[in-house]
Amino acid sequence: MNRKILLQDLGTRSYKEVWDYQESLFKEIVDTKISNRRESTNLDTKNHFLFVEHPHVYTLGKSGDLSNLLLSEAQLEEKGATFYKINRGGDITYHGPGQIVGYPILDLENFFTDIHKYLRFLEEVIILTLADYGLEGTRSPGETGVWLGVNTPFARKICAMGVRASRWVTMHGFALNVNADLGFFDNIIPCGIRGKGVTSLHVELGVDNVDEAQVKEKILKHFTVLFESEFIDAK
Repeated sequence: MNRKILLQDLGTRSYKEVWDYQESLFKEIVDTKISNRRESTNLDTKNHFLFVEHPHVYTLGKSGDLSNLLLSEAQLEEKGATFYKINRGGDITYHGPGQIVGYPILDLENFFTDIHKYLRFLEEVIILTLADYGLEGTRSPGETGVWLGVNTPFARKICAMGVRASRWVTMHGFALNVNADLGFFDNIIPCGIRGKGVTSLHVELGVDNVDEAQVKEKILKHFTVLFESEFIDAK
């Protein structure tokens, strides 16, 4: 059972480049499990965690509704944004500058074999991170992700989540708005949910800019405790 996680901060990269990279890491773990399953029940499979920031992009999950994208192809180009239909769960979301995106590519057999628990743990990592800034992040029943002001007229989402899993191997992950330009969310119905807003950490704290490196450190700290894991810089 390997609970060490190889950590990479990719900086700013295009969505498609990182999606392809995720797929390659995901496939390597799955192929290892398939090829060795009959010979060993104690496989030493790898785990990865990628931090990245994407240029403006909208992504639609496999069960998503295209009508939740409110822009034409020409309008997307005008805004300097791209669009992809992808293989995670969930509906439509936005990624862009000022947003911390985390992609854990884990073999859950190294941790626990429960997808619902995995999603709740991802949410808890963000809830604990927000608490470090004095904010009360919560879950909204039936809506994956982390919210502020649930059960009030001012409910707003600060972190979206969507994952794919096969043979207990995960990919995709979470997107936490830290210094995000919230205007880009006006071009979609975020996660297909009407009547609720979107927010960013800098807005909630009333500051121009939040130290993103510090936020990442807090995310990793809480992830390590919840998943009883250890991060190792990938060479």
